[in-house]
Amino acid sequence: MTYLIIDDEHIAHKIIMEYCEMLPHMQLQKNCYSALEALEYLNSHQVDLIFLDLNMPKLKGFDFLKTLSFPPKVIVTTAYSEFAIDGYELNIIDYLLKPFGFERFLKAVNKVVDSNTIPKKSISEVSETSTKRIFLRQNKSYIQIELDAILYTEASGNYTKIISKAETITIREKISDILESLPKNDFIQVHKSFAIAIKHIKKIDGNRIYIQDHTIPIGKLYKANLIKILN
Repeated sequence: MTYLIIDDEHIAHKIIMEYCEMLPHMQLQKNCYSALEALEYLNSHQVDLIFLDLNMPKLKGFDFLKTLSFPPKVIVTTAYSEFAIDGYELNIIDYLLKPFGFERFLKAVNKVVDSNTIPKKSISEVSETSTKRIFLRQNKSYIQIELDAILYTEASGNYTKIISKAETITIREKISDILESLPKNDFIQVHKSFAIAIKHIKKIDGNRIYIQDHTIPIGKLYKANLIKILN
């Protein structure tokens, strides 16, 4: 995923670049220190994602966005929380409030990776839709996993198990936080300890869901949500 950094502070560029270097799918195209510099670059180049500061000289971040006919995905990076509502009206992916840590940064990037509307350069350059993936933290490392491969997630104390077609990944994160990273149309919580991939349901029998060789219980509080999907 190609990206552009637009920020008038050098330290902001350094932090974002260091974070992106930890993610193998991120490719920096250019460092821009003003919105005008970015406009000139985008006149002849395309990128998938922009990390955009708001408070810049001459041309502010949101004013810059309004000049773009077909803007790339945008993650705002700013110290000003009061502009968040304006940002979502411009369809930004996420709003990172400085200073932000790597985990919060990763959550924002995962939202972009999950999106299926990243601008494509041309039909001839991209022959098929990119596989959707997310990064999961396991101890001190990060594991990339295809969303289509995930069968279900299971809460286990302070940890969550991600059960996929090929493996089980255990991470130190709440199941509710994991669900925030997963597409809401593809996954549903069916029990306080379980969330499943709807597409992998093989059978529902009483208060049990069968996915491949796995059996998942249905909680009373979550049964209504499941019925809505079935209808």
